Amino acid sequence: MRISAIWHSAALMALAVLLAMAGTAHSSEITDLYSSMDSADITVQGNVAGMDLRLDLVDKEKDGAILASRNLTLDGAGTWTVSWPELDVEKGSYEICAHLRSNGTLVSGKCQNFYYGGVEPIRFDVRDFCADSRGMHLAISASDPTIVDIYYMLIDGNKAAYVTREQAVAISGSFAMPVTRDYAWKQILERGHRYAGRVKIVELNHNLTRSFMNSFTAIEDAKITETYQDETGASATVMGNSRVPFKGILRFILSQNGTVLNITEKPTPVLLTGDDETVEIAWNKTLEQGIYQLRTVLLGQSGEVVDLEEDVIESKPLVKSNTTDTEKKASFPAEACALALFTIVLLRRRR
Repeated sequence: MRISAIWHSAALMALAVLLAMAGTAHSSEITDLYSSMDSADITVQGNVAGMDLRLDLVDKEKDGAILASRNLTLDGAGTWTVSWPELDVEKGSYEICAHLRSNGTLVSGKCQNFYYGGVEPIRFDVRDFCADSRGMHLAISASDPTIVDIYYMLIDGNKAAYVTREQAVAISGSFAMPVTRDYAWKQILERGHRYAGRVKIVELNHNLTRSFMNSFTAIEDAKITETYQDETGASATVMGNSRVPFKGILRFILSQNGTVLNITEKPTPVLLTGDDETVEIAWNKTLEQGIYQLRTVLLGQSGEVVDLEEDVIESKPLVKSNTTDTEKKASFPAEACALALFTIVLLRRRR
């Protein structure tokens, strides 16, 4: 009985170890993999912090020769990207292979074949793509109507800060009428930091995938959208044009005949893309009659000119009212009332 109990306990412990290993293998794995000759992206899930990820670009036409490799140390789950060097390759079959290791032990592996340079039916064509501090701009056209999924990625280093998927986007069958997509970043960007924008378009019905990526340096940006000025003061409306928080200075320069009369500076509120605020100022005194020039300059945090607007102020003389005539007109009704009262008193005395 004792021996049986010992074996039973040992079996339970072995089963627990196997279940734990199975759970670990399931929770830490490569779930998605894609590559072209320009770049690759890979998605991993689970407790992968500290694990090593190796990506190999393989030429299957040359006995599996490795053309390029990339090694990454992961800080957690997510989508990771790499760029391949410019390679002098011919059309043919290629493969991307990914291996996830923990302390040298293989945890997960995945390979994906793709064909480069061959003639294949083009279901859709990307006519334009650009990523900058605002977001991503994309224009897609197709020879025949088709449906695609679009993945938008903001890349910080080699890792996607986040990935958003737009499903079932209908593309009309006309190369002359592209479908445009403008995707604004959700995250606040750091001024001067280097990022990359990546888009991946997947046409599921024909198993076609295309990706594009470009890097950019995040900059603050804003623009003057409206100005107003008169004899008493001026105002300017500023709109944010970047996901980098903008906090600049508006400088109002008033001059006449080339002589600067007044310079007033006022900070703008903090602005992001689409935010707008109006800043107002007043002159020291009402401007005298004449023609004035106003230059409104929007400055960034480093003092650089971001935008400017020039306007003209025509100050006209104040129209003075004729107080004498007004007083005469105002006094007439009072005099008429007094005369009427005097007449009534006389009539009552005669009775």
